[in-house]
Amino acid sequence: MSEVDLVVMGQGYVGLPMALAAARAGLVVVGMDTAPGVVSALAGGRSHITDVSDAELQAGLASGYRPSGDPTCLVGAGAIVVCVPTPLSSDGGPDLRAVLSAATTIGEHVSPGTLVVLESTTYPGTTEELFAPLVLGDRYRLGVDVHIAFSPERIDPGNRHYTVQNTPKVVGGLTPQCTVRAQQFYSRFLDEVLPALGAREAEMAKLLENTFRHVNIALVNEMVRFCDELDIDLWNAIECAETKPFGFMAFRPGPGVGGHCIPVDPSYLSHRVRASLGYSFRMVELAEEINKAAPLYVASRVREALNEQSAAVKGSHVLLVGVTYKPDVADCRETPATPLAERLLSWGADLSYHDPLVPTWQVGRGERSRRLTAVDDVYAAAAEADVTVLLQTHRAYDLGRLSDSAQLVFDTRGVLKPGGHVLRL
Repeated sequence: MSEVDLVVMGQGYVGLPMALAAARAGLVVVGMDTAPGVVSALAGGRSHITDVSDAELQAGLASGYRPSGDPTCLVGAGAIVVCVPTPLSSDGGPDLRAVLSAATTIGEHVSPGTLVVLESTTYPGTTEELFAPLVLGDRYRLGVDVHIAFSPERIDPGNRHYTVQNTPKVVGGLTPQCTVRAQQFYSRFLDEVLPALGAREAEMAKLLENTFRHVNIALVNEMVRFCDELDIDLWNAIECAETKPFGFMAFRPGPGVGGHCIPVDPSYLSHRVRASLGYSFRMVELAEEINKAAPLYVASRVREALNEQSAAVKGSHVLLVGVTYKPDVADCRETPATPLAERLLSWGADLSYHDPLVPTWQVGRGERSRRLTAVDDVYAAAAEADVTVLLQTHRAYDLGRLSDSAQLVFDTRGVLKPGGHVLRL
């Protein structure tokens, strides 16, 4: 019988921090991943994600954590947590191939008494309808031989205050006893664990969290357009509104949404509603339309700014500053910088970029597709560019120096003082 307390399947932004948190609490943990390169790097003490330093990984290796690509590590494990990706499929729902593959692998190796938890974001009903049958097969009884639950991941990449350790953990089992087992397990190494009524409620909680953000970001991204035309400073209006100590939460406009959650997760819910109930989740669909249009609106504002300088986009040198989806995170998944760059390239812009976390970047489509290398000195590049577009506010940037260096700055984050050569979204 294995002496492994926990196997975490998937060692990315969610799975690796989870595995290391458990190891710090004294659990014997295996971080399982199907990518041999990831397993090899982790075994060598080299982290591939921003939120885990090499030193933190090496400490984990010394205190009960080991990476593996061998599924036999699942045999006899006390708990198995699945943290594999669920990107959007072509029909707008989640691509569950990795989840179903993990469930099948678990079903082939799981032992009686094991707790199995799905953390991969998906639509309500997935744990019960698709995941559990593959895990249980015809050998095990749910809630008797094997306990199964869902727990939404709440990793916020780059957040130094709220980590996997101190962010409240929601768990919902397929039976009441499954919920109890999941709550008992996570309480061994996380600060606070909260039970949901069941797996569907836990699945819905994750989608509600990100749909809330998606819709409110869309609200201000829509408002910033007509406020510009009405000569209203929306940024100042938001600052005034957030002085109200109740009933308001500030969201600010930007060049669009990115990452692995906000642009993706609400679509799972919309897809589920349409597929199961036959009607649309109009709020999400409208928010998606607005937020997808945001980077194209930025492109049009850049074109207007150049026109005011009696310059066309074609042939103008445009510098994009910060191309990841979030500050201080080396992740370009769904970044709004990509559609912005593609639109500017289609108009004939001479495009360059700088990002301390992204040394090379593939942008454009078809004949205009090309791999860009980041400029070495962002301040020198801004001095030479016809317009500098500030997309991301990495800590490495001296924003005052950037503003002083640039000929013309278009600020999509509302962090520079507007006026003169500084234009604000």
